[in-house]
Amino acid sequence: MHRRIRSSAVVVALTAAAALLAACGPSAEQEGPADAITFWTPQSTPERVAAQEAVAARFTEETGIEVEVVPLAAADQDQALVTGAASGEVPDVILAGASQITSWQAQGLLDTDVVQEAMDTLDPATFNENALGAVTVQNEAGQDGASTVAAVPSDGWVHLIAYRTDLLEEAGVEVPTSVAELAESATTVKDELGITGIALGTQSGTASGTEGIESIFQSAGCELVSDGEVAIDSPECAEAAGYFKELRDSSVAGDYDVESARAAYMAGDAAMLLFSTHILDELANLDEAVPPSCEQCADDPAFLADQSGFITVLDENHPAQFGATLAYAVPARANADEARQYIEYVLGEGYADTLAVATEGRLPLRTGTPENPTEFLDAWGGLGFGPKVESSVAEVYGDDLVTAMGEGMAAVSRWGQGTPDATLAGLVATQGTLAQQLDPLYRGTDPAEVTGQMAAEVTALQQDQ
Repeated sequence: MHRRIRSSAVVVALTAAAALLAACGPSAEQEGPADAITFWTPQSTPERVAAQEAVAARFTEETGIEVEVVPLAAADQDQALVTGAASGEVPDVILAGASQITSWQAQGLLDTDVVQEAMDTLDPATFNENALGAVTVQNEAGQDGASTVAAVPSDGWVHLIAYRTDLLEEAGVEVPTSVAELAESATTVKDELGITGIALGTQSGTASGTEGIESIFQSAGCELVSDGEVAIDSPECAEAAGYFKELRDSSVAGDYDVESARAAYMAGDAAMLLFSTHILDELANLDEAVPPSCEQCADDPAFLADQSGFITVLDENHPAQFGATLAYAVPARANADEARQYIEYVLGEGYADTLAVATEGRLPLRTGTPENPTEFLDAWGGLGFGPKVESSVAEVYGDDLVTAMGEGMAAVSRWGQGTPDATLAGLVATQGTLAQQLDPLYRGTDPAEVTGQMAAEVTALQQDQ
């Protein structure tokens, strides 16, 4: 059918970290070229590890450099890298999140010269500008250059809004183009159809609530911190808090976490859903673990995919979409030249195969080459996705969605990333500081008073740093 698409830690024990050192690269005293390197990856399920090992094997065929793929969760990476750096034994390449990477750079744990060499070869202009910003660290006075790129962006995912085209039409509402319109549309759906207008993470004090707040507040033009000054009590943020309550109140089933929000949309009990790109395969009945369960889905398993449209950038005036950015970092004293070759391979000749490790959750942050600016985005659209990998994104949803996904990834933004405020923003997120203030908002406390209390809590964290 025609589809309207608008672009729109836990810390491990030291003994466990020490055990991981056996999987690290050679010590800094090694001389000459390495015939093997070690790669740490957070993509750790057996299927994903096997797929990454296959990519590594093809790299070995071309270069003679063997690669040991070591699955390691983000929190484990943090402790093991610090321990390895102290002993002189480190991996050669790490795929990690942007906030981890900027933290490691601040601790002096990374080799950014080799990263710059790889970037120069690949051409910085071929990368997502926001993704580069997320792994760029502002230098202190006296250092060379104003900033340093700490890693090479690879891939990530972005929040999108899935919506039932048939239900919005039945309720008589247009596809929203701002947070204000989203709140109004969700309320109208509830009033007109008696179902949830939009399902999203709204549970107070939880990670899902934290994610929902940042996602919606950013799209409304709200900043957590601006140039070191806490800004969550701004008029824009108070307005965003009011809209967030409206979105929450559009539910007929109480507060949602991530899983229950998805379940509501999959069952046909919600007209809209705020979720990551991981929903794409599930809507298309390509993941047996999460099948569509709506009434019509029994006879037509493709019903939800056919009846769903997607908003990938909610407000083009505030193109800041919640999402995740992964990038390749090289630890200090690693086998730099071999690491550089591996990074250039997995972001060049081996890039499509790398994205195919988990297509719906690994959208390209390098969209193409100077000669073909959309080469890798187009390749992503043609990859099989979901556990079944029977169909491509383009086949199921069309080429327009592939383009829109690229626009969504270009808008990925997280509070504080790429600025000196990144550490504070990370603490606010991991400690659930903002979500702790949702209950007063839900009870009817003035949104400005709620965001004022949020600001007080953030300020207290800032002073404790």
